[in-house]
Amino acid sequence: MSALSDQLVTFTILAFLVAMISHAVEYALGNARPRTAAVPARELVGAGVGGSGGLTPQPPAAPGAAAAERTARRARLAGLIAVVATALGALLHLGALVTRGLAADRMPWGNMYEFVLTVSWIGVTGWLVVLWKRPSLRRLGLFLTLVMVLLVATAELVLYTPIVPLVPALNSYWFVVHVSTIVFSSGILLLGVVPAVAYLMRAGYEQGKRSFPYTLAKRMPAAAALERLTFVLHAFAFPIFTFAVIAGAIWAEAAWGRPWGWDPKETWAFISWVVYAGYLHARATPSVKRNVVAWLAVLGFLTVLMNLFGVNIFFEGLHSYGGLD
Repeated sequence: MSALSDQLVTFTILAFLVAMISHAVEYALGNARPRTAAVPARELVGAGVGGSGGLTPQPPAAPGAAAAERTARRARLAGLIAVVATALGALLHLGALVTRGLAADRMPWGNMYEFVLTVSWIGVTGWLVVLWKRPSLRRLGLFLTLVMVLLVATAELVLYTPIVPLVPALNSYWFVVHVSTIVFSSGILLLGVVPAVAYLMRAGYEQGKRSFPYTLAKRMPAAAALERLTFVLHAFAFPIFTFAVIAGAIWAEAAWGRPWGWDPKETWAFISWVVYAGYLHARATPSVKRNVVAWLAVLGFLTVLMNLFGVNIFFEGLHSYGGLD
C-alpha cells in the first residue's frame, strides 16, 4: 500500500501538470475573435429609377472568421481537457491519501509530507466544487493547478517521509478533531488565496495598468467576481480555523498541562488568526480599499505557509514532529 501510494502521488503530479498545460493552451488561444472585413459597400445599378433595382447589397464574409472560430473551439476543448485532468488528478490524489492511511493504519496526517498532501487535496476538491457552481471562473484553473503541481511535487521530492508510528503526543482522539479541522481550513485558505492574487492582477488591468501580468489579467474573470469568491472562501474557512486553534489549546492542556505556551507553531497559528480576522474586518469596512483587503488575504496565507514550513524547518518546539531531519 505504501508503494502504491507513492506511485499514485507521481501520477497525481502528472495529471495536474497536464491540466496546467491545457489551461495554458486555453489562455493562449482564448482571445480568438471573428474579424469583420472593412470592405466598402458596393452599389448595384439596375434598370429602375434610383439605380438599385430593389436589390440589397450583401456584406462579404470576413476572411478570418472561420479560422477564428476553429481557434475558439480548440480553446474550449483545451479548457475541457484541463477540467477532466484536474478531476482525474483529484481522484488519484485521494487514492494516494487512502492507501497511505491504510498502510500506516491511521489517518494520514502524521508529518509534513502527509499534511501537505491532504491540504492540497482539500484545495483542489474545493476548486472542483467552485467550478461546478461557477463554470465562468474556469480560467482560474491555470493558477490553481500551478499551485497543486508545486505543492505536491515539493511534498514528494522534499518532504517525503517513510511511514512510521505516530509520536506519543499524537496518540489521542484530539488528533482527529484538531488536525482534521486545521487541514480542512488550511485547504480552503489555500484555495482562497488563488482568486485573491488573481483579483490583484485583474483589478490592475481594469484600472488601465499595463504591468507584467497584463496578458494574463485581461483574460481572467471580472475583478468583482474574483473578490467575491475570495471573501466567500475566507468567510467559510475562518470559523473552522478558529475552532481548530481552540481544539489545539484543549489538546495541549490534556497533553502538556497548559493550553497555551507560546510554542512557535502556536504563536504562528495565532498570527495567522489575527491576520485573517483583520482581513474579514477590513472586508466589512467600506472605507478600506479592496486592494488592501486582497493583500491581507495574501499575507494571511503567507503566515500559514510559515507555520507549515518555516516553523517545522527553522524552529524547535513541542510541535517539532514534521518528519524532517
